[in-house]
Amino acid sequence: MGQILEFSFLGNSVLNYAIAILTVLGILLALTIFKRIILIRLKKWAEKTATTIDDFAVGLIQNIVIPLAYFGAFYLGVNVLTLHSSLKKGINILGLVLLTIFTARLVTALINYGFKVYLSQRTTNVTLERSMKGMLGLTKVIVWGLAIIFFLDNLGFKISTVIAGLGIGGIAVALAAQAVLKDLFSYFSIVFDRPFEIGDFIIIGDYLGTIEYIGIKTTRIRSLGGEQLIFSNTDLTDSRVRNYKRMEKRRVVFKLGVVYPTKLERLQEIPEIIKDIVNHIGDAACDRVHFSSYGDFSLNFEIVYYVIGADYNKYMDIQQEINLAIKKEFEKRKIEFAYPTQTVYLTK
Repeated sequence: MGQILEFSFLGNSVLNYAIAILTVLGILLALTIFKRIILIRLKKWAEKTATTIDDFAVGLIQNIVIPLAYFGAFYLGVNVLTLHSSLKKGINILGLVLLTIFTARLVTALINYGFKVYLSQRTTNVTLERSMKGMLGLTKVIVWGLAIIFFLDNLGFKISTVIAGLGIGGIAVALAAQAVLKDLFSYFSIVFDRPFEIGDFIIIGDYLGTIEYIGIKTTRIRSLGGEQLIFSNTDLTDSRVRNYKRMEKRRVVFKLGVVYPTKLERLQEIPEIIKDIVNHIGDAACDRVHFSSYGDFSLNFEIVYYVIGADYNKYMDIQQEINLAIKKEFEKRKIEFAYPTQTVYLTK
């Protein structure tokens, strides 16, 4: 029996082959038991909990840790044997390849989960989801690029020289594409800071319209006239943007004038008349009504009230209702609106 175990084949004894095979089989058996008993129980437990971190951890174990452990069983078993240097080098390179791939997959999975958690804490937003997918794609490119650099560096390539060359080239590209990079960073600012979203009605300087599309380079706005306005993201982040979609209530100021012959008693009644009209209209609240000034041809009143909500059509409907009610009350009380008049005195 001892002679059989000491018998050598391809540079290794039968005992060494037996140890290698038993090592591999032992690890495979342990992995099988883990998958069929422990992992199944972990899945059932994760499904019962309200959190998602445990589901994510179970997924990592199933998709990354266990496949890597299979190769680990093979690698440990093979290392018991004395192999040719070329074969051993090939196995080491294969191990490095798998380790690099699974590490990159682990990092991208963690980043993807982070993005999902971030989105889950926000209200449902198609724009934000699309933007996150774009950034996730860019992040994956960066992670896999770093993984390839790590792999080549461990193979003995002089990556420092390549990186230095890329650095110089990157500076040249950055200078040439400065405007594009500024728009890209402005895009990230818009996505994370969310000063506006698709569907919001905004005003930038003399331009106004509804947000239709937010891209990496430009944002498109549909104006009230129907044409599409295209702004670079940098222009928007550098400008003062008024977002009317998020307005909780609209402050409205308007004036009206009555003729000078209006009696004092009527002038004193006008503020109460207008306050009563405004306060009896739904989603409108009167702030103040004052006899504000003596005009060239009228006695002027200033009215301030609030409309609950940001809908412009709703505001105009309320304003129209107020105007009609004021007209009705003034006619009933024989209060005359002023209009531009001019008196000319002629002397002989």
